Amino acid sequence: MVAVTPATEQSEPPAAPRPVPATPRPRLIATDLDGTLLRNDKSVSDRTVAALAAAELAGIEVFFVTGRPARWMDVVSAHVHGHGLAICANGAAVVDLHDGGRLLDARPLPGERAVAVVEALRGAAPGTSFAVERTGGIAYEPEYPPFNRDPSAVIAPAEKLLADGGECDGMPILKLLAHHPTLAPDAFLELGRTVAGAHGDFTRSSPTALLEISGPGVSKASTLARCCAQRGIAPEEVVAFGDMPNDLEMLAWAGTSYAMANAHPEVLASTTGLTASNEEDGVAAVIERILEGIQEGIQEGTRKDVREDIQEG
Repeated sequence: MVAVTPATEQSEPPAAPRPVPATPRPRLIATDLDGTLLRNDKSVSDRTVAALAAAELAGIEVFFVTGRPARWMDVVSAHVHGHGLAICANGAAVVDLHDGGRLLDARPLPGERAVAVVEALRGAAPGTSFAVERTGGIAYEPEYPPFNRDPSAVIAPAEKLLADGGECDGMPILKLLAHHPTLAPDAFLELGRTVAGAHGDFTRSSPTALLEISGPGVSKASTLARCCAQRGIAPEEVVAFGDMPNDLEMLAWAGTSYAMANAHPEVLASTTGLTASNEEDGVAAVIERILEGIQEGIQEGTRKDVREDIQEG
């Protein structure tokens, strides 16, 4: 049975302080996918595959935390070790990649809030088109751009897709997507938050003017915080990677955070660290340094034990 968790405005975790002069041994790595872990051709490099496997072998859990829906996780499903879990749809879904992306937990956008967002954006930004991402797939308006069109998707005006409070065969809404053909991406995000921010959590991850709207308080950070709390993992034991505004809350929450060299300016200004671009395996480079530091610590501890044994002897 899928757990459905109501979204609340209070569910967002408090941000961890940005300066982290010293961190304990990491217990979890949280990484975005597009523009971060994946190269531009959406592949996972051999170096990155090896680094992820080495981290898991060292006892560090790896969580993919992405805006992607579960049906687009095939690019990394073979590279999740141990737990098999991934956080999708900007925190609205937790899925089991070991079980074909089976949905374990959903934090939906209430239908009445989705309707309110559509009405507000229709008035403030004429020309906006919408798509509705549900647990069972996507539906969109005829004007919505053909980014990754699903040939089996329902196509209809948003008002029809969200009729009767948004209910559709018992499949809750994970995200509402809103696209504008001419507005600048960051300006559209600011506008959306201004006119409809009371109805949902607004963010973006596309280079185009495409907003992603989740339930109030639902973000990568808030769902990652829940998953970590279940494992007894503190924020300071988490290392996070990202490149776009939808990563900002997660990067602020984690004790150690890295922006990719190709990241959005706001992300570059907000993290504790900077690594190479996604094309240059920036995530793998940091993981390799972390594992080298752990190994050096083990070796130093061994040398210390030997010195103490000699002194005692």
